[in-house]
This record gives sequence, structure tokens and C-alpha cells, in this order.
Amino acid sequence: MNQSVEVKRQSASSSTNGSEANCCGGGASDTSTCWAPPSGACQYVNHVTNSTDSNSDKQEGQVTSDLQVVGSDHDAFTSEPPAPCGQRVAPPRCRNTFQCVRRPQSAATGPELQSRRPRLAESFSSRKQPSLSQNVPGWKLFGKVPPKQSPTKQALVIQQEFEARQLASCSLSTHHAVGQQSKRKVDFEPLSTTALILEDRPPNLPAKSAEETRRHRQQYEDMVAEARRMELKEAQRRQQQKEERFRQEEEISNTSLVWNQHILPHWDAMRSSRRARDLWWGGLPPSVRGRVWSLAVGNELNITAELYQIFLSRAKEKWRGVLGTDDAAELIRRDISRTLPSLCVFHKGGPYHNLLQSILGAYTCYRPDVGYVQGMSSIAAMLILNMDEVQVFISFSNLINRRCQLAFYRVDHQQMLRYFGAFQVFFRELLPRLFLHFQSSGVTPDLYLMDWILTLYVKPLPLDVASRVWDVFLRDGEEFLFRAALGILRLHQDVLLQMDLVGIAQFLSRPPAEEPLSNRLFSCIQATPLLSGNRKWTQVLLSCRDSEDIS
Repeated sequence: MNQSVEVKRQSASSSTNGSEANCCGGGASDTSTCWAPPSGACQYVNHVTNSTDSNSDKQEGQVTSDLQVVGSDHDAFTSEPPAPCGQRVAPPRCRNTFQCVRRPQSAATGPELQSRRPRLAESFSSRKQPSLSQNVPGWKLFGKVPPKQSPTKQALVIQQEFEARQLASCSLSTHHAVGQQSKRKVDFEPLSTTALILEDRPPNLPAKSAEETRRHRQQYEDMVAEARRMELKEAQRRQQQKEERFRQEEEISNTSLVWNQHILPHWDAMRSSRRARDLWWGGLPPSVRGRVWSLAVGNELNITAELYQIFLSRAKEKWRGVLGTDDAAELIRRDISRTLPSLCVFHKGGPYHNLLQSILGAYTCYRPDVGYVQGMSSIAAMLILNMDEVQVFISFSNLINRRCQLAFYRVDHQQMLRYFGAFQVFFRELLPRLFLHFQSSGVTPDLYLMDWILTLYVKPLPLDVASRVWDVFLRDGEEFLFRAALGILRLHQDVLLQMDLVGIAQFLSRPPAEEPLSNRLFSCIQATPLLSGNRKWTQVLLSCRDSEDIS
């Protein structure tokens, strides 16, 4: 019995020494490399693990309290813990954990060392976090969603399910549309009004009396009825605008067909016919407006495309400073930015900015005696919107060369006074009340007619109304410019009678653009024929020889 125990002890001792020799490199010298943890660290960890055997509930807290002494894993393998009583202190080791001297024989026996090694692994494994179950709420926090094991389906089943979902969505949308239609049919009841009038007062306030409740109910019904009337009126207005727009589009289409097929091919014979004049009065279609304008203006100056290129090249040389400085160029640049500001196409960087500058610059070189006058940019801009570049220059030059325009652009005072005198004659006869009010307020024709004539009504009127004024002006000549002025005064006569000098000047510089302005204005123009007794416009103009005829 004692013999067998002795044999077991020897075998355990030999196995311990063999494992130790294998751990330390198989009997290496004191300076050999050791890959095992230092004995001090093993003793320190064993000291920790021995304390965990007593009670499993205190294991985590004890390990934490003991490990607070160690700053890092490096310190755990390099620092010396305090040696327990009855044990030898190991000699100091190198700080490099991979280079350590050979440890002396531990005081522990083989069986004790064997019993401590499993606890070392247990101590490290006990520090690991327990694995979370998939049922824990935090499992899906970072996308750790386990793959769904969906059973395989046949293609026919998948197609049937898809068709069923499509039918369900269609039925849902139909039900939603029906619900929206039913909601539209419900009487209009503002929620805020209902809450303020029909609901009871809060408990901290006195309750409504029966009379007050009836009065509030009546007020609420009146408000709802008024809201219904306003909504119905707005719907009728929108419907009328829609029908009027459709009517105008159809009328423009039919008128364009007549112009293209019957009038324009036979211009010389048809331009003075009653049919052409009636269509002209109603406004030219935008598709034929440029062609009709160019034919109506004509080309008495015999300007060609080559002539335009010559004067354009001269204008560009002036802009570059080759032919000296030009004051008109700076005035043109400033005036272009103010031309039709609502369109923004003539501003710097716009699509028509350079074209407008070229037309005006070429004209200043073509007619240096006239030069550039503020307001010419509006006329050139209107032509650019309806013609090509060369035709714009031809029409612009011939239009400025007319007697009335040339008198105002060259500031011919004598001729301008004649035009103002003729206008005053018809003004006094057609609008006597407004004429006397203007006389008493000190409003003279040059205060508003100058701007209207120089820009041909492009500045004071909206673009569509100004285009229609241009249509009839190119048909009837300069007479229509003063007839249109009397039509504007007739249209706003009631408002102008209540204003003073400053108010009249501000109002006439930019009259308000009302919705049906074109039809209303031309109705007033039609009701204002330029007839003074039996005399027409030309006869009255010839009779105004000097400023003494101005009254």
C-alpha cells in the first residue's frame, strides 16, 4: 500500500517536472526564453482563484476588487504582488514578459500545482460576459437579427398571393376615393368657428344662457352661409376664367388661320379691307404679329442686312474703345437693365441682353443726329420679342423715322407743342370735367404724354395690352397714340377726379393693371373718336401752328 502511494507521488512529481521543463523550453538555462507566465503572476492569479472557491456568489465581486490593484495586463505579468505568509518571494524579473529568467523551484508540490492550473483557466473564463440570448430585447440593437427560416413556396402560390395583395390595394384606394367624395359633400363647417360659438364654456366661467346660445347659433349659421356664398362665387369666377381662356385660344387659332391663308398672301389688296381691319382691332395672333408689324412698318429707308452688320461692327469698335469713348454706350447699358423688368430676359446675362445692346448700338452709329434717347430700349425690346435680329433693326429704324416719334426723340419743341395742343382740343371736348380738374391742378400733357409716346405704351401698360395698342397703332398711325391716351383717361376718370397733382402724376406713370384691362380699355378707346366738330386729327394738328393755340 505504501509502495503504491510512493510510486504515484513519484509519477506525479515527474509529470510536474516534465510539464515545467516543456513550459520553460525543456531545461533551458537562466537566460533562456520562457513563454509561460511568471510564477508571481501565477501565484497572484491562484490567490485570486482560491478566494473564489469559497462562495460562487462572491466570485465576481472578489475578482473585481483584487484586480483593481493591477493597472493593465502588462502590470499583471510584470509587477510583484505581496507574498502570502509562508511562501518565498520570487527574484525580480525582467519587464519584458517574453524575456524572463528561469524561475526557481516553487515551494508548491506537484499535486498542488496540478490542482491550481484548472482554476487559472476558470478564473479567466469567469471574467467573460455571459452570451445573450436571442430573446433578450437588446439582441436586435446592432442588427443582430437571426435569419428567418421561411419555408419554400412554389411559384404558383407566390403568384396567387401577389394577385391577392394587388386586389386588396385596389379596393382600398377605391374605398379611400369614395370616402374623399363623401367628405366633399359634407356641409362646410369651420372647426374653429364651431369651437368658439357652439361649444360650452369652460367650467370656471359662467354657463351660456338660452338666448346667448341661440344668438351664437344664428351667428354661426350666418358665417357658414357667407363662407358658402364666397366659395361658390370664387368657383364661378374660376369657371368663367377657364371658359374665357378656352374661347380666346379657339378664337386666336381661327384668326391665325384667316391671316395665314387669306390676308398675308394678298397683303397689298387685303390690308385695307374691312375684314382685315376688324381682325386687326381685336388684336393680332402672336404667331403672325411679327410678320404683320414688319409689313405695316415697311422699309422706306431701304436698310439691308449688310448695312446693319457694318454699323454693328462700328458700334463694337466704340465699345472696345478703338474709336474713342461714347457716352451713348453707357446710357444704353443703364437703360437696358430697366427694360421690361418683369420678363428678366433683357437683364445682364439674359438671353436678349446682348441682342438689345447690339440693336441700340448699331442705331446710334446709323443715326448719330438722333443718337440714343431714353425709351428707345422699350421699343426695340418689343420688336425683339416678335422678330429676328435684322428685321428688328429695319423696323426699329423706320419706326423712329416717323414724324411723331422723330419729333419727340429729337426733342423738337415746336412740333411737340403742336401735338400737345391738338391733344388738348380733343381732351377738352371729350372729357370736359377731367380737363377742368387737370387745369385747376396744374397737370399739363407733357407730364404724362412724354413717357407714353417715347415708350409707345410699353412702360405704363402690361405687355399684352401694349401689344394690342401697337397692333392698332401700326394700322391707324400716330392718331391712335393720342386716342389711346384719351381712352386711359376715360377709363380712370372717376379716380383721377379725386387726386391732386402729385397723385395724378404717380397714378398715370403706372396705371393699375386690372384683370379685364384690355377689353375695358379698348371699349373706352372705341367710345372716344377723335372728332372735334367736323374736324379730324390731321386737320386739328395742322391748325395748331404755335403755342398760342394751347388752351
